[in-house]
Amino acid sequence: MSEKIVPGPLQDCSASIQEAVCVNTKKIFDSCRDQDCIEDLRFYPVQCGQDVINNAVSVKSAKAELLHVYTDVEAINFNRGFYTVDLRYFYRVVLQVCCGCGRPTEVEGLCVFDKRVVLFGSEGGAKVFTSGTCMSSMDADSIEKSNLPCAVVTAVDPIVLDTKLVDACERRCCDCDICEIPSCICDCFQSELCGADQGKRVFITLGQFSIVRLERDTQLLIPSYSYCMPEKECACGGCGTDPCELFRGIAFPVNEFFPPNALEKKCDYEGVKCCCCSKR
Repeated sequence: MSEKIVPGPLQDCSASIQEAVCVNTKKIFDSCRDQDCIEDLRFYPVQCGQDVINNAVSVKSAKAELLHVYTDVEAINFNRGFYTVDLRYFYRVVLQVCCGCGRPTEVEGLCVFDKRVVLFGSEGGAKVFTSGTCMSSMDADSIEKSNLPCAVVTAVDPIVLDTKLVDACERRCCDCDICEIPSCICDCFQSELCGADQGKRVFITLGQFSIVRLERDTQLLIPSYSYCMPEKECACGGCGTDPCELFRGIAFPVNEFFPPNALEKKCDYEGVKCCCCSKR
């Protein structure tokens, strides 16, 4: 550009652009995507579910849900501008446990997955303080880390690829006692989780798609066209509108009566997600 643009009205630009405005937003400095195949995650059932698993003949998964991803960002001392991002995924998994000829019993429990990525997050010497910060909620760690970039994780619910039922004497590489589970995660289950070493155990293989990025607050100068005024009027539901007239405006659901000729990608993913293997 021949001259520096500053905030304010613009004279020599397009007629649709009225002024240049300075906005504060999150800028993505680095990001990565992962397709993790997480093998042999130990399944920690609720207390009442351990007895069911001890008498199980076979197990298969019903569904898996990603509850939360905890993130921790640390600077790399020997590589300026780069940071390690430690991630801990918390999953709620529901199993179909077969104890014989009867109907399978549903047992819910927790799986935990840890991973680390390295991303570029740039540097900054300024510390940011806002009026919305409460002194009672601050501690020494939050003050010292106030200049770190913000880690953001975008993920979907995992695909259950395999389930294994093994005896307690058969240990796996990812087999460890349950510990450091936040209370908010424990509250997502009907009862207390069981991490006992006695009895049978279940190991699960998950497929996880995720995107991790590092962001920082930054000020950007952008063109402004005008104020954003909604064009659509608010519909008043139940204000004397004829319900039959509303019904006649709804398109006939043809796809609900006739099967489609081809499945969409989303349907394919949901179908794979619900499919799992069972082993004795």
